[in-house]
Amino acid sequence: MITRQLARSELPLIWTIDRREVIENVYRLQDGELVLEPDHFDVPGWAPGRPEAETPEFEACFDRGGCFAGAFDEATLAGIAVVDRKRVGAAKDLVQLTFLHVGRDFRGQGLGARLFAEAARAANRFGAGGLYISATPSENTIHFYQRRGCTLTEPDAELFRLEPEDIHFEWRPPERPVVHRA
Repeated sequence: MITRQLARSELPLIWTIDRREVIENVYRLQDGELVLEPDHFDVPGWAPGRPEAETPEFEACFDRGGCFAGAFDEATLAGIAVVDRKRVGAAKDLVQLTFLHVGRDFRGQGLGARLFAEAARAANRFGAGGLYISATPSENTIHFYQRRGCTLTEPDAELFRLEPEDIHFEWRPPERPVVHRA
Protein backbone atom coordinates (compact mmCIF):
# COMPACT_ATOMS: atom_id res chain seq x y z
CA MET A 1 0.00 0.00 0.00
CA ILE A 2 1.34 3.42 -0.91
CA THR A 3 0.31 6.80 0.46
CA ARG A 4 0.53 9.84 -1.78
CA GLN A 5 -1.15 13.15 -2.43
CA LEU A 6 -4.13 13.05 -4.75
CA ALA A 7 -4.16 15.21 -7.84
CA ARG A 8 -7.16 17.53 -8.22
CA SER A 9 -8.48 15.35 -11.05
CA GLU A 10 -8.50 12.37 -8.64
CA LEU A 11 -10.83 13.93 -6.07
CA PRO A 12 -13.85 11.94 -7.36
CA LEU A 13 -12.02 8.78 -6.18
CA ILE A 14 -12.96 9.78 -2.63
CA TRP A 15 -16.50 8.60 -3.31
CA THR A 16 -15.29 5.12 -4.30
CA ILE A 17 -14.26 4.39 -0.69
CA ASP A 18 -16.63 1.80 0.78
CA ARG A 19 -17.79 3.49 3.97
CA ARG A 20 -20.37 0.87 4.99
CA GLU A 21 -20.47 0.30 8.74
CA VAL A 22 -22.81 -0.95 11.44
CA ILE A 23 -22.78 1.32 14.48
CA GLU A 24 -23.98 0.02 17.83
CA ASN A 25 -23.09 2.88 20.19
CA VAL A 26 -22.61 6.63 19.94
CA TYR A 27 -21.25 9.28 22.23
CA ARG A 28 -23.13 12.38 23.29
CA LEU A 29 -21.59 15.33 25.06
CA GLN A 30 -23.47 16.06 28.29
CA ASP A 31 -22.25 18.68 30.76
CA GLY A 32 -18.77 18.54 29.22
CA GLU A 33 -18.49 14.75 29.55
CA LEU A 34 -18.70 12.05 26.91
CA VAL A 35 -21.58 9.65 27.57
CA LEU A 36 -21.85 6.40 25.59
CA GLU A 37 -25.37 5.40 24.55
CA PRO A 38 -26.75 2.51 22.49
CA ASP A 39 -27.92 3.69 19.07
CA HIS A 40 -27.93 0.98 16.40
CA PHE A 41 -27.84 2.03 12.77
CA ASP A 42 -26.47 0.68 9.55
CA VAL A 43 -24.51 3.09 7.37
CA PRO A 44 -25.13 1.73 3.85
CA GLY A 45 -22.63 4.01 2.10
CA TRP A 46 -22.47 7.63 1.06
CA ALA A 47 -25.73 9.52 1.47
CA PRO A 48 -27.48 10.37 -1.81
CA GLY A 49 -26.29 13.73 -3.11
CA ARG A 50 -23.28 13.92 -0.79
CA PRO A 51 -20.67 13.53 -3.56
CA GLU A 52 -22.32 16.26 -5.63
CA ALA A 53 -22.61 18.58 -2.61
CA GLU A 54 -19.13 18.03 -1.17
CA THR A 55 -16.94 17.69 -4.25
CA PRO A 56 -16.94 21.48 -4.84
CA GLU A 57 -15.88 21.93 -1.18
CA PHE A 58 -13.00 19.48 -1.73
CA GLU A 59 -12.00 21.35 -4.88
CA ALA A 60 -11.94 24.66 -2.98
CA CYS A 61 -9.87 23.05 -0.20
CA PHE A 62 -7.47 21.64 -2.81
CA ASP A 63 -7.16 25.06 -4.45
CA ARG A 64 -6.28 26.60 -1.03
CA GLY A 65 -3.37 24.16 -0.83
CA GLY A 66 -5.06 21.56 1.36
CA CYS A 67 -3.57 18.12 1.95
CA PHE A 68 -5.25 15.09 0.35
CA ALA A 69 -3.25 12.08 1.58
CA GLY A 70 -4.61 9.01 -0.15
CA ALA A 71 -3.64 5.43 0.64
CA PHE A 72 -3.79 3.18 -2.41
CA ASP A 73 -3.98 -0.59 -2.65
CA GLU A 74 -2.86 -0.83 -6.25
CA ALA A 75 -5.48 1.30 -8.10
CA THR A 76 -8.02 1.27 -5.24
CA LEU A 77 -8.25 4.25 -2.92
CA ALA A 78 -8.32 2.46 0.45
CA GLY A 79 -8.46 5.57 2.64
CA ILE A 80 -7.89 9.28 2.75
CA ALA A 81 -7.11 12.12 5.13
CA VAL A 82 -7.98 15.67 4.07
CA VAL A 83 -6.58 18.69 5.91
CA ASP A 84 -7.71 22.20 5.05
CA ARG A 85 -5.28 25.12 5.46
CA LYS A 86 -8.00 27.45 6.83
CA ARG A 87 -7.44 28.28 10.49
CA VAL A 88 -10.18 27.26 12.92
CA GLY A 89 -10.70 26.80 16.64
CA ALA A 90 -10.91 29.24 19.53
CA ALA A 91 -7.33 30.51 19.05
CA LYS A 92 -7.49 30.21 15.23
CA ASP A 93 -4.21 28.27 15.35
CA LEU A 94 -5.53 24.88 14.23
CA VAL A 95 -6.24 23.47 10.77
CA GLN A 96 -9.17 21.15 10.26
CA LEU A 97 -8.91 17.46 9.56
CA THR A 98 -12.00 17.73 7.40
CA PHE A 99 -12.20 14.12 6.30
CA LEU A 100 -10.65 10.83 7.33
CA HIS A 101 -12.15 7.63 5.98
CA VAL A 102 -10.81 4.12 5.61
CA GLY A 103 -12.66 1.69 3.35
CA ARG A 104 -14.49 -1.21 4.96
CA ASP A 105 -12.10 -3.87 3.64
CA PHE A 106 -9.05 -1.97 4.91
CA ARG A 107 -10.09 -1.24 8.51
CA GLY A 108 -8.26 -2.72 11.47
CA GLN A 109 -4.88 -2.73 9.69
CA GLY A 110 -3.43 0.52 11.04
CA LEU A 111 -4.27 2.52 7.93
CA GLY A 112 -6.31 5.10 9.84
CA ALA A 113 -3.34 5.70 12.17
CA ARG A 114 -1.03 6.15 9.18
CA LEU A 115 -3.41 8.62 7.58
CA PHE A 116 -3.81 10.52 10.86
CA ALA A 117 -0.01 10.77 11.07
CA GLU A 118 -0.01 12.21 7.52
CA ALA A 119 -2.61 14.77 8.64
CA ALA A 120 -0.46 15.71 11.63
CA ARG A 121 2.55 16.22 9.34
CA ALA A 122 0.41 18.43 7.09
CA ALA A 123 -0.61 20.57 10.07
CA ASN A 124 3.06 20.96 10.91
CA ARG A 125 3.93 21.91 7.30
CA PHE A 126 1.11 24.47 7.38
CA GLY A 127 2.62 26.02 10.54
CA ALA A 128 -0.50 25.22 12.58
CA GLY A 129 -0.60 24.44 16.28
CA GLY A 130 -2.38 21.17 15.54
CA LEU A 131 -5.55 19.64 14.14
CA TYR A 132 -9.20 20.41 14.78
CA ILE A 133 -11.53 17.43 14.35
CA SER A 134 -15.32 17.47 14.18
CA ALA A 135 -15.85 13.74 14.64
CA THR A 136 -18.81 11.52 13.92
CA PRO A 137 -19.96 10.42 17.39
CA SER A 138 -19.74 6.66 16.76
CA GLU A 139 -17.93 4.70 19.47
CA ASN A 140 -15.21 3.43 17.12
CA THR A 141 -14.52 6.90 15.72
CA ILE A 142 -14.29 8.58 19.14
CA HIS A 143 -12.00 5.85 20.46
CA PHE A 144 -9.80 6.18 17.37
CA TYR A 145 -9.24 9.88 18.01
CA GLN A 146 -8.75 9.42 21.74
CA ARG A 147 -6.02 6.83 21.05
CA ARG A 148 -4.26 9.45 18.92
CA GLY A 149 -4.20 11.86 21.88
CA CYS A 150 -7.09 14.06 20.78
CA THR A 151 -8.87 15.95 23.54
CA LEU A 152 -12.27 17.61 23.75
CA THR A 153 -12.21 21.24 22.72
CA GLU A 154 -14.44 24.25 22.66
CA PRO A 155 -16.39 23.86 19.42
CA ASP A 156 -15.66 26.23 16.58
CA ALA A 157 -18.99 28.07 16.18
CA GLU A 158 -19.24 27.58 12.41
CA LEU A 159 -18.28 23.91 12.51
CA PHE A 160 -20.64 23.24 15.42
CA ARG A 161 -23.48 24.83 13.45
CA LEU A 162 -22.76 22.47 10.53
CA GLU A 163 -22.47 19.29 12.66
CA PRO A 164 -24.05 19.83 16.11
CA GLU A 165 -24.07 16.10 16.92
CA ASP A 166 -20.34 15.72 16.25
CA ILE A 167 -17.77 15.50 19.01
CA HIS A 168 -15.22 18.31 18.67
CA PHE A 169 -11.58 17.47 19.36
CA GLU A 170 -8.22 19.03 18.96
CA TRP A 171 -4.88 17.33 18.59
CA ARG A 172 -1.61 19.05 19.35
CA PRO A 173 1.90 17.66 19.24
CA PRO A 174 3.40 17.55 22.74
CA GLU A 175 5.87 20.33 21.93
CA ARG A 176 3.19 22.80 20.71
CA PRO A 177 1.28 24.48 23.57
CA VAL A 178 -1.83 26.58 22.95
CA VAL A 179 -0.95 30.13 21.86
CA HIS A 180 -3.77 32.62 22.37
CA ARG A 181 -3.59 35.58 20.02
CA ALA A 182 -4.79 38.97 21.15
